[in-house]
Amino acid sequence: MNLLFDIGHPGHVHLLHGLAEELGRRGHTLHYSVRDIPVAKRLMEHYGMTPWVDLGGKRDSLVGKARTVLSQDFQLLRYVRQNNIDMGFSSGLVLSHVSRFTGMKSVMFDDDDDAAEPLVTKFGHPFTDVVFTPDCIRRKTKHAVYYAGTHELAYLHPNRFTPDPIVLQHAGIQEGESFFIMRFVALKGHHDVGQQGLSLEQKKALVELLKPHGRVIITSERAVEPEFEPYRLPVPPEEIHSLMAYSSLFLGDSQTMTSEAAVLGVPALKCNTFAGRLSVPNMLERRFNLCYAYLPAQFGEMYRHVEQLLARDPAELKNEWQAKRQQMLGEMTDPTEFYLRSACTKSDRI
Repeated sequence: MNLLFDIGHPGHVHLLHGLAEELGRRGHTLHYSVRDIPVAKRLMEHYGMTPWVDLGGKRDSLVGKARTVLSQDFQLLRYVRQNNIDMGFSSGLVLSHVSRFTGMKSVMFDDDDDAAEPLVTKFGHPFTDVVFTPDCIRRKTKHAVYYAGTHELAYLHPNRFTPDPIVLQHAGIQEGESFFIMRFVALKGHHDVGQQGLSLEQKKALVELLKPHGRVIITSERAVEPEFEPYRLPVPPEEIHSLMAYSSLFLGDSQTMTSEAAVLGVPALKCNTFAGRLSVPNMLERRFNLCYAYLPAQFGEMYRHVEQLLARDPAELKNEWQAKRQQMLGEMTDPTEFYLRSACTKSDRI
């Protein structure tokens, strides 16, 4: 079969590369499309997800995003017809639209609640054949297929990922040295309109709090402020998860990287206006106590919580979080394996 993987964000590369690799081993012909996002393209090259068709860049305004989706609809429609694509995999809207005008089946991967993404719920879910959804979410669409897991486990489950200790050498970190990862996001997605993360002053306060306890490493979705340049991520993006697995603590305003740290067994605290509103982070926080979420107005509480964690013995803290992680893994599935089994069922044995 001819299969298409449509990439709209660097996180989609992490999510889908394992599935693509497994399907490639089964003898299927793999095709790729991607937006003009340098980090996504670098990750695709790293995982061998080449060659690809470039669908162009993204725009920040809602009107610009709508025009971009329409343009990409027509580009991908031509590509699907020219290459006789049988099935497409994506976390975005475009493939679901294209599938309605072709014989291609479409599979969407979505871990956000319906209320948090009204445009996807209205213009994506009705047109796709399958919406793979963590079972802590409940959807309106009849196309939802539920599984016990999270997007992050699709690539960070022990069946799929083992941290590589060479990353410590690449980062100039000694074995056993305490270090902290911080992630700042741009909040430019369609679902991010009106949302807020950490302010510059709050970021500075956290950096100053962490510095006496170990090295601070910052990764950012946009250019970092000049005062944060000394803390810039010292490894390429394909090594971030190995580095995170060895870190002592994660802080930031990123939804995804907070969940990644949590499923790796690293204490993770985030601060943004999504706090308490999304089912997957809430599940990791309230059911397994692996991460914590604070509203910007609750920054003082977050700061004090970080102080408490820093006051604890690092080895004891790591052991406690790894025990929580093992409990979580015992109740979750390997999502990539689930996707494979379910795709077989939905596509007359892919």
